[in-house]
Amino acid sequence: MSAMQKMVGWIDDRFPLTSNWKAHLSEYYAPKNFNFWYYFGSLALLVLVNQIVTGIFLTMNYKPDAKLAFASVEYIMRDVEWGWLIRYMHSVGASMFFVVVYLHMFRGLIYGSYRKPRELVWIFGMMIYLALMAEAFMGYLLPWGQMSFWGAQVIISLFGAIPYIGDALSLWIRGDFVVSDATLNRFFAFHVIALPLVLLGLVVAHIIALHEVGSNNPEGIEIKKHKDPVTHFPLDGIPFHPYYTVKDIVGVVVFLMVFSAIIFFAPEMGGWFLEPDNFIPANPFKTPEHITPLWYFTPFYAILRAIPNKLLGVMSMGASVVIMFFLPWLDRSKVKSIRYRGTLYKLILTLFVISFIGLGYVGTKEPTPTFTLIARVLSVIYFAFFILMPWYTAIDKTKPVPERIPE
Repeated sequence: MSAMQKMVGWIDDRFPLTSNWKAHLSEYYAPKNFNFWYYFGSLALLVLVNQIVTGIFLTMNYKPDAKLAFASVEYIMRDVEWGWLIRYMHSVGASMFFVVVYLHMFRGLIYGSYRKPRELVWIFGMMIYLALMAEAFMGYLLPWGQMSFWGAQVIISLFGAIPYIGDALSLWIRGDFVVSDATLNRFFAFHVIALPLVLLGLVVAHIIALHEVGSNNPEGIEIKKHKDPVTHFPLDGIPFHPYYTVKDIVGVVVFLMVFSAIIFFAPEMGGWFLEPDNFIPANPFKTPEHITPLWYFTPFYAILRAIPNKLLGVMSMGASVVIMFFLPWLDRSKVKSIRYRGTLYKLILTLFVISFIGLGYVGTKEPTPTFTLIARVLSVIYFAFFILMPWYTAIDKTKPVPERIPE
C-alpha cells in the first residue's frame, strides 16, 4: 500500500472523504444526454467562488464609512496593486452571476426540472435566487455613489407601503431616518458575512437534494427506472467524473473568455453593469435625473411601477417572485420536457420570455405613459404564464415519451 493510500485510509477512518467522492462525483450517475443548457449550474458555482474570493480582497481596503466609502473604492481602483482588476472582477461577476442563474432557471422551465421528484431542488434554487437578490442589493449600496445611495433610498422606502409595520420596518432596515452611515454599516455586515453564509448553505442543500433524486435531462426521462441488474447503476447514465467534469471545463473556458473580454474591454457595459451616476459621490441633496436599479432587478421594478397604487405595486412585485416557488404544482402536463410538449406551451413560454425581457428593458426607462402601458401589458402576460398554467398545460397536446434515452 502506497503512502497516499495509507493517508486516504487514515482520513476515511475519521471523515467520509472517499464515500462523498463516490456519492457526488465518481459514482454519481448523470444522464448521458446533457447538452449546452447544463453548463450553467456549474458556471453559477464558479461565479460564486469568484465573488467570494474577490470580495475578500476588496474588504481588505474598503472602508464601510459614509465619509470614506467612496474614496476607498477610488483608492482600490487607482492605488491598490491590481485593485482595479479585483473590483471589476467583482462588479462584472455580479452581473454574470445573474446571467448564468437566469439561463439556469430557463433550462428548468424548458425541460421541466422543477417537476416531481425535484420539487425541493427547485425550492432550494428559488431560495438561492432570493438570497442572491438580497446580496446584490446590499452590495449595490457599498460603493456609496449617487445611484447606490438613491437606489437604496427608493427600494427601502417601498417597505413603508406595508400596512401597520411599514414605517417601523423601513426605519429598522435603514437604522436611521434616512440612508446614512448606519445603513452602510449594516448592509456591509449582511453583504460580507450573513448572506454569503446563507448562500453557501442553500447551495449545499440544493446539490444534496439534486444528487438524492438525480439530475433531469432534455428528454425528461427518469434514468433510475432502468438499472443494470449487477452494478445497479442506471443504464442511461454515465459517471459525473470524469465525463461531465471534463465537459464542464469546456464551458468554463468559454465563459472565462467572455468574462475576461468584458472585464478588459467593457467593464461598465455601457452603463448596464456599472452606471455613470455611481462614479459620482453620494449626495443626499441632489437626486439623479432618473433612478433605476441594475438590469437584473428591472423586470420586477417595471411591474412595481406599472401599478399606480404603491401598496398593490409592492405586493405585485413580491408576488412576481413568490409565484415561481409554486411552479412544480402549477404545471399539470403529462410530460416534462419541451421536446414532447405541444405548440400551446411553446407559444406561451415564448410570450413569457418576451415579457420578462421587455419588462427588464422598460424598467430602465423613464415612466412615460407609453412605457407604463407597455409595462402593464407585459405584466399581465408575465402573471398569466403562471396563473393560467394549470389550464393550458392540461389541455396542451403532447407527444409520447420513450422509455429510455434515445441513442
